[in-house]
Amino acid sequence: MEPLGTVTILMIICISCLVFLAVRSRTPENAKQLPPGPPPLPIVGNALQLKTNNLAQVLQEFGKKYGSVFTMYFGAERVVVLHGYDAVKEALIDRGDEFAARGHLPIADDVNKGLGIIFSNGEVWKQLRRFALTTLRNFGMGKKSIEERIQEEAQFLLEKLQDTQEKPLDPTYLLSCALSNVICAIVFGKRYDYNDKKFLSMMSLMNENFQVLSSSWGQLYNLFPSLMKCIPGPHHKVLKNNLAARQFVLEEVEEHKPTLDPSSPRDFLDCFLMKMDQEKGNNASHFTIENLAISTVDLFVAGTETTSTTLRYGFMILLKYPEIQDKVHEEINRVIGRSRSPCMADRGAMPYTDAVIHEIQRFISLIPLSVPHAVLKDTPFRQYVIPKGTTIYPILTSVLHDSKEFPNPKEFDPGHFLHKDGTFRKSDYFMPFSAGKRICVGEGLARMEIFLFLTTILQNFTLKSIIDPKDIDLTPVLSSIGNCPRSYQLCIVPR
Repeated sequence: MEPLGTVTILMIICISCLVFLAVRSRTPENAKQLPPGPPPLPIVGNALQLKTNNLAQVLQEFGKKYGSVFTMYFGAERVVVLHGYDAVKEALIDRGDEFAARGHLPIADDVNKGLGIIFSNGEVWKQLRRFALTTLRNFGMGKKSIEERIQEEAQFLLEKLQDTQEKPLDPTYLLSCALSNVICAIVFGKRYDYNDKKFLSMMSLMNENFQVLSSSWGQLYNLFPSLMKCIPGPHHKVLKNNLAARQFVLEEVEEHKPTLDPSSPRDFLDCFLMKMDQEKGNNASHFTIENLAISTVDLFVAGTETTSTTLRYGFMILLKYPEIQDKVHEEINRVIGRSRSPCMADRGAMPYTDAVIHEIQRFISLIPLSVPHAVLKDTPFRQYVIPKGTTIYPILTSVLHDSKEFPNPKEFDPGHFLHKDGTFRKSDYFMPFSAGKRICVGEGLARMEIFLFLTTILQNFTLKSIIDPKDIDLTPVLSSIGNCPRSYQLCIVPR
């Protein structure tokens, strides 16, 4: 692409100024009742005060200065940020209906166009979310049948790990394949071989998108979408990768159509195709082929990349703290032994392992800002009024790292989830899946996957670092929409 000309740049600046002024003047009365915040500059808003590679940290610093509810300008867009457990709980749980809309996230809006499950609103969201929850439950989510499917996939993963013969490996794609195959069983009614090229390509696309969305490029796009559309960079891969992922889904749809039996649906795709047929002629229906493709990709993103990244980050933590891994091994030996596979019924008898898993999710705070919410009408909140259409960012990290609930929150300590007598300690502050009406659709599935995959692997293997554990850096390499762990290798040693 040729460099932008001076005239083009001036036009972009002028247009941005007009947009900024239009936004600022849209609600003159309510603007006086907005929560406080740092004064914005024309065009860029508060962008110069943000770190695009660690957005949550900067917003938490502003929270200490301006309080639990404050206003920021991401470029020309006004957003309200919620900091701390009380504000997040009040908005997402106590007043969930008022804060249930999906907020503006330019890069996602441009990719999904308001369709699918995650980034839709109104009737689109209500119809698709209700259908997805019902269908996923019908195909075993949260039930014994999906537990057995996870156990089966865990055995395939064990074989692949055994084949490494204790040589160093990056666990990223093996974990992604295993987690994705669980979703494939529900969505496509089948699993893929870990060497399947199309399947591996799908895993690569999703991993790359998570990396780009969490990078400075992704954040700059969300701050200045009009400008970033004109600038070359990796942010353009997000749309390209999503289109490729949708094509993967549509090819599966075409394979399903000739063998679809309405009396015996096999999976999510069959059920959606049947729903499309039932809704023919209903102009209010949102069951379209485009929504099918986007919703299925949404399920893959929610059910694969986030959970596999949690496990990958968790293994890295266990490499750094081998004494914690040893204690998990001891509990597995005592409760499960070596003659059978772990099952969900074991979790209640394994408080230390359960605490380690909760602490992994708390410590890494995988989605530090949640996915943005919004208010659909002028909304009184505490002593302020949040204007209609304002995007809301709940800082989940401010809850998961609250020092009143979790002493030394920056330290990895399973004791955060243990009583003094060693029993498991629940916490209302544990909300890695967000909370309220927009809580992750696959929360129950993710909890099951993390427990079963982690315990099955540690039942059979010891994770060994190839460097001195003291030198392992647990700080994320990227931190914005998601916290991405640094690349690493480990050795899988049979026990």
